Amino acid sequence: MRVLIADDHHVVRRGLLFFLKTQKDIEVVGEAANGVEAVRMVGELQPDIVLMDLVMPEMDGIQATRKIKESYPDIIVLMLTSFSDRDHILPAIEAGAAGYQLKDIEPDELVESLRSLMRGENTLHPKASSELAKAPEDPPPHILHPLTPREAEVLAELTKGKSNREVASALFVTEKTVKTHISNIFIKLEVQDRTQAALYAVKHGLTEYAN
Repeated sequence: MRVLIADDHHVVRRGLLFFLKTQKDIEVVGEAANGVEAVRMVGELQPDIVLMDLVMPEMDGIQATRKIKESYPDIIVLMLTSFSDRDHILPAIEAGAAGYQLKDIEPDELVESLRSLMRGENTLHPKASSELAKAPEDPPPHILHPLTPREAEVLAELTKGKSNREVASALFVTEKTVKTHISNIFIKLEVQDRTQAALYAVKHGLTEYAN
């Protein structure tokens, strides 16, 4: 298999080159120091697989992968990076990467990943697989159940530690109205008391109505 290495760290490229050269079925056809070079060299060299770093200058690995797959859909891209979080993995897979491995992978496992890709199998590092398996986080309650403008004003007053009477005075409404708004706020934000509501407001930046 013909492999192109794309990584902005010279030492990493040299290490990969040195090891891959020991494999009889692998030929390293080129090295790119950034995403722009990777895209250009793919067009020139037509490798079977690109070993792609994620974070590089001029053009990152995700952008480069997207461009490569648009022009050369049959060329395989294997991400080789230090990032194992969902925010990096998902965009890489969506861009067209067939595999995602971390740089702490054993050399022999990396070679086996390359061979698996050539057989048409996708390869993901166990950490990447577990991240993708996690359900995406649900939106916070105030996104699912938006506060009305008046409820937002009442919440802002609560963050100042005001009593119901003080809130009523500040907003020119009755205490009974304030109590109703506070009850609705508790339900929407899924909190139990005024303190939790105030902390929630501060955490999520819901204090814009405060004077």
